[in-house]
Amino acid sequence: MPHTQTTNATIYRGARNAIATCLRVQTDEQVVLIYDRSTIRIARALERAVLAQKATPQLFLLEDFVDRPMSGMPHPILQALQESQVSIFAARAWPGELSARMQLMHIINQRRIRHGHMVNISERIMQQGMQADFHLIDKLSQHLLCLLQTARNIRVTSPAGTDLRVHLAPHLRWVKTSGIISPQKWGNLPGGEIFTSPYRVDGKFVVDGVIGDYLCAKYGILEKTPLVMTIENSRVHKVTCNNLALQKDFLTYIQADPNGNRVGEFAIGTNLAVTHLIGEILQDEKIPGVHIAFGHPYSEHTGQYWSSRIHIDCVIQQATIQVDDQVIMQEGTFQFHKFNFHPAPIIHQ
Repeated sequence: MPHTQTTNATIYRGARNAIATCLRVQTDEQVVLIYDRSTIRIARALERAVLAQKATPQLFLLEDFVDRPMSGMPHPILQALQESQVSIFAARAWPGELSARMQLMHIINQRRIRHGHMVNISERIMQQGMQADFHLIDKLSQHLLCLLQTARNIRVTSPAGTDLRVHLAPHLRWVKTSGIISPQKWGNLPGGEIFTSPYRVDGKFVVDGVIGDYLCAKYGILEKTPLVMTIENSRVHKVTCNNLALQKDFLTYIQADPNGNRVGEFAIGTNLAVTHLIGEILQDEKIPGVHIAFGHPYSEHTGQYWSSRIHIDCVIQQATIQVDDQVIMQEGTFQFHKFNFHPAPIIHQ
């Protein structure tokens, strides 16, 4: 019993962090909370945190409205969003549901709702990445954003064999999703990354971390069977992997759309509370390091001219990042002194 009480208290502390710190829920606001059977305890903690802010939660259990996998977001949820100021999606991802989530995001972007996207959230993530000091993460993310806005070239290497050249362009914007969410940009929770859509990417990319969407739960951490790809002019040219099932599933995923094999996102993780991979993409992509995504480039935020119906993140381990002539990360560790950032201790709120 004491262990259960401790776990519940930690989950609630993560929920309070999400509601009070990240989403900044105010008195009398309407908060739409979408969850499923796998996240009931998390949803109850989030509901309790909303009530503590004297706001009004509206809970929607997906299985009450639709069979999974769902082809579209249930109408009552879309209707409730029209009256809400804040929303949270805290549910498991099923194969084929990306279009339903994109339908949700269309309304959120259109109405500028403060939205926390918690796809595949777990109790472990609530007790780890959601315990972070998001004000510190926001400070680090903003500092890096200022540095990278004038950069033109990034080189990424790793002990596993990654050697990637990323070319940037001034018309393609960097975006901060640090966990402090505003009406201008929804964010994943836990937060902690900055990203852009690159102008061009070339080289070798060895995914020894995790890959996104439902494939993450299926294959876990890829350290023993990395996905090795050659990228030419931002498109996947060749993919090899000792796990032939993983190779096939990844190729099937990125071939489902004309721009599915195209690098749409280049991101740097900034969540200093995430110290190791756990095999869950929602948290793992925030680890200090690099991930890229194939497919949708978040053109509504980055200014990219093309789009895609798919989006799959790929995380590597122990990245070294060189921005123009300056190394800002060495094998997964930020070189704070080299870009004049002075981190304060992590505060678990």
